[in-house]
Amino acid sequence: MTVSSIANPDLITLYDNKPRWNLPDHRRHGFHNFHTTMLYSLSLRAPRVLPLRKEIDWTIGERPGVARFLAMPHFSAFVVVRDDRILYEAYAPDFGAEKPHPICSITKTTLNLMLGRAVADGFVNLDKRVGSYLPEIGTGYADATVKAVADMNVANDFTEDYGDPYTSAFDMDAAYGWRLPREGHKEETSRSFLCGISSNDHTNRTGHALYKSANSDVIGWIIARATGRPLRDWLIEIVEAAGIEGCFHMSCDREGVPMVSGGACLTARDLARYGLLFARKGEGIDGRRVGDAAFIEETRRNPGPTFEKPLDWFHYSRQTYTDGTWFGHSGYGGQYMFANPDTRTVVVYLSVLENKAAVDPEFGAALMKMATDLVVEK
Repeated sequence: MTVSSIANPDLITLYDNKPRWNLPDHRRHGFHNFHTTMLYSLSLRAPRVLPLRKEIDWTIGERPGVARFLAMPHFSAFVVVRDDRILYEAYAPDFGAEKPHPICSITKTTLNLMLGRAVADGFVNLDKRVGSYLPEIGTGYADATVKAVADMNVANDFTEDYGDPYTSAFDMDAAYGWRLPREGHKEETSRSFLCGISSNDHTNRTGHALYKSANSDVIGWIIARATGRPLRDWLIEIVEAAGIEGCFHMSCDREGVPMVSGGACLTARDLARYGLLFARKGEGIDGRRVGDAAFIEETRRNPGPTFEKPLDWFHYSRQTYTDGTWFGHSGYGGQYMFANPDTRTVVVYLSVLENKAAVDPEFGAALMKMATDLVVEK
């Protein structure tokens, strides 16, 4: 007798080529519980914590721009931190300070710290071809330079258009256990998926950044291969330097390879603690250091391509956004983090957009203007 089973209901594809947790009617619950939804994950904690003390500036919440975004139905959490002081924080009624939230592509910024150290220590050369580090990689990346990949400046057949139900990004989700593979398809590993990306010409002729989350996982693979250190070890170092208080949940594939392109979940306060690593140019707690201060500074002084309107006022640079002053990143579904070394300030905004695509460039542009105004003010 065979014991029967059914497909996991959270991860089976229902319509619009999305699993149940990512459909608009289920997305808020899915995001607020995503650390327990993904098939495979790592959970890391710091032995010593950066204490944050409240020194609330109520005028922050009274600003019309801030109040507008805190009143939106998709809002989850908002935190403003300077050094070790919480200047303002707010949470939605169905969320809270202790709950982890997916930060999605904000996770990519960990690669700036890893890559900076790998470059400074002589393990990685930004001008070398990807194929020189990963000889097994496919034509999608083999002849591209590490710098071009890190700056989202490579053309290949991977697509990340969340308005398209069959964009390549959703196939990559299946390799990381965010959904079950399409019927008749075998579950891939993240790296077998990356090797399947192809290109006849890597040259970016658009004049803008070609945003591809696959690029980030290629950079992570290069770092692990070139340094001989698994990505898990790099992440432990970052978590311990940030002094985060709760769990740093990281999605991974079946082989345990972390999804550095977008797999982290943590609390808003802990994301602010992490962002302070950029505000302090790699300086962590108790004398710990991550990344490379010179590399971090070069990231904002020598940026890569810009985005299309309405996001054309900043650049993509070494797995971060920058306007030459602040560092930051957005994430799928409405996640944002910004850090400014000049003011040592970090702003975090977490939310769950419930439209079909789970992205909204006009909303994102306005939110980023509000947040960057806060991080530049002294």
